[in-house]
Amino acid sequence: MSGGIVLTGVRQNNLRGISLRLPKEKLIVVTGVSGSGKSSLVFDTIAAESQRQLNHTYDAFIRNRLPKHERPRAERLAGLTAAVVVDQKPVGGNARSTVGTMTEIHPMLRVLFSRRGEPSAGPATAYSFNDPRGMCPGCDGLGRKVEVDVDLLIDFDLSLARGALRPYPVGGYVWGLYTGCGLFDPDKPLRDYTREELDLLLHGDGRRIRRHGRTVDYEGVITRFNRVHLNRDVESLDDTAKKVVRERICPDCDGRRLNEAALASRIDGLNLADYCAMEIGDLIGVLEKLDDPVAQEALEAARRIEAVGLGYLTLARETPTLSGGEAQRLKTVRHLGSGLTGLTYIFDEPSAGLHSRDVRLFGELLLRLRDAGNTVLVVEHDPDVIALADHVVDLGPGAGEDGGRVVFQGTVEQLRRSGTPTGRALGRTRGVKEPVRRPSGWMRIDGAQTHNLKDVSLALPLGVLTAVTGVAGAGKSTLIMRELPARLPEVVVIDRSPLPASPRSTLATYLGVMDRLRRMFAAEHGVPPALFSANSDGACPVCKGRGEIKTDLAFMDPVRRVCDACDGSRYNPRALSYRLAGRTIAEVLALTAARAAREYGLSGLELLEELGLGHLTLGRSLNTLSGGERQRLKLVHRLHQTGRVYVFDEPTTGLHAADVDRLLALLDRLVDAGNTVIVAEHHLEVVKHADWVVDMGPEGGRRGGRVVFEGTPADLAQAPTHTGRHLAESLSGARPDAPAPPTAGG
Repeated sequence: MSGGIVLTGVRQNNLRGISLRLPKEKLIVVTGVSGSGKSSLVFDTIAAESQRQLNHTYDAFIRNRLPKHERPRAERLAGLTAAVVVDQKPVGGNARSTVGTMTEIHPMLRVLFSRRGEPSAGPATAYSFNDPRGMCPGCDGLGRKVEVDVDLLIDFDLSLARGALRPYPVGGYVWGLYTGCGLFDPDKPLRDYTREELDLLLHGDGRRIRRHGRTVDYEGVITRFNRVHLNRDVESLDDTAKKVVRERICPDCDGRRLNEAALASRIDGLNLADYCAMEIGDLIGVLEKLDDPVAQEALEAARRIEAVGLGYLTLARETPTLSGGEAQRLKTVRHLGSGLTGLTYIFDEPSAGLHSRDVRLFGELLLRLRDAGNTVLVVEHDPDVIALADHVVDLGPGAGEDGGRVVFQGTVEQLRRSGTPTGRALGRTRGVKEPVRRPSGWMRIDGAQTHNLKDVSLALPLGVLTAVTGVAGAGKSTLIMRELPARLPEVVVIDRSPLPASPRSTLATYLGVMDRLRRMFAAEHGVPPALFSANSDGACPVCKGRGEIKTDLAFMDPVRRVCDACDGSRYNPRALSYRLAGRTIAEVLALTAARAAREYGLSGLELLEELGLGHLTLGRSLNTLSGGERQRLKLVHRLHQTGRVYVFDEPTTGLHAADVDRLLALLDRLVDAGNTVIVAEHHLEVVKHADWVVDMGPEGGRRGGRVVFEGTPADLAQAPTHTGRHLAESLSGARPDAPAPPTAGG
């Protein structure tokens, strides 16, 4: 295709007026250190403008119901095509959303059973656990029931007046319902109640009572609790309910979600729940035996899932339980069956959460999308993905104010010789760390059986850096993020859950610096600390402390502009009239964290510099940070104790090779200070740097869940496991199982 995607004078976020021409129908990788501007270019500019212009092709009624996209800050954006964004955000949904419903294999199987199931339960909807005609009446199709645990709800040693109803505070509304109903002695301990009194308190008997001059129905404690908290989706339970409930498999359907008629309908002895409980790799074998066009359609979809290394999943797996990498691959699979061409597919670090073997499989997917006549645009750090690119754009040279420039664009081979941080990382081959540290002791995990773990027992060393590796679904996270903390409650777990990221959440508020700054300003001038909060007394009255004015134009795109009253500072004139060491509160927040720490003695910010985040300003909104910056900021927030066991879930997610080096230096410092560090990780540079490795596998799902190797990285390179083979290839500088780079013709 002639032409290309033309970008001129792009100044979105930290981009410095960059201009680019990107070729179409090619695989383009955008790389650079974390915070260099990759997401600003790809997502906030190209994807946003593509979707904004596409939305303008619809009439006003439809546009008013579509997501609004602001026009990116750029002089010219031309040659854009319709964009499909495949990001790492959770796929969402609730307990009713499964892999089967997400991939649309479940609807296909419902049609299959409505045609071939014996005895037939009726139309396809009669096989749906989300339809009253197919769902189990005992659990409404959820497969499990949430019930009140009476021992958690009631303290039988106390009276009603002294707080026997645990979730409800003394003096509160619900407390008053039962202490003042006139049916019970409020000062009598519940252990002294008769059976009849206790049954009346918990369940009621249909009687009516007088309350506030009116006759009302009396509800028992459990009856009321069920009505208020439990007669709704499990995911919507509030904190009050979560503390006093327990979950169990539905006894009516045995967790299979469907009613008796749907479960009785079978094809070759298997019902629909049996199909959904199989791993997709096994389901393929069952579907291959059926001579039916609907079965063939489901078979093709299942094969695409297996082709991206997710054959260990079941159709019954709930989508909220999927990892970011699993969700991203499933979203990609949905597009592989599409007949559309000429699109721009945009991926956000598709290698995140993937073992080296699975990175190869995903790379083949990217090439298939490109070869179908599409442009594939990928934000990525992984060298195996970069090696596939037809064209590479490297941003930098640094992050934040030091980034936002194009430091290289061209072929992969040219990038290797470019001398940029990315180019140097691509040309580097490091060996395993020698000598390794000696453990100061050992801690044991015995009989671990959660999820797919096969009665795992092992010893983990203390006082060293341990990497837990294995293909996706092998049981790494289950072992160290669930089983270990269950046995060692004092372990410090740092997972990949998102940061609070509202526009009002800033670096200063997240790290607790804002409170100190407000107190310092208040003490200096004898005024209330709230005056220096943009969310309280110090807020600009025009923009309400937001720093900008957003104008909603109904069906048109919203327009944002810097607030004229406060010039974007968020503060009112009175707050800005006070200074500390010559600066207003807004000017202090505009300082980088590193400079503010030096000039105002703000302790606790030292790790920011060590992790490459010293360029961030104290007032930077968390929702403007890159994925890599957010990941490292979480580390800063939690790493403050010594003599502890720290557990990390893939801490290299979103990190450039240069940032991985900083992370490894931090992990070394933690260990050298007397801590134990355990990481679930795929990144081979982390594996090489570890003192001890536990490799899980041999595969994912039910074919995983075992320890296939324990020892040093040097010994792992000799082991016949997936991780061992890829580690050996990395040490030799070869990657023979990666797809060959495309030819010049694409």
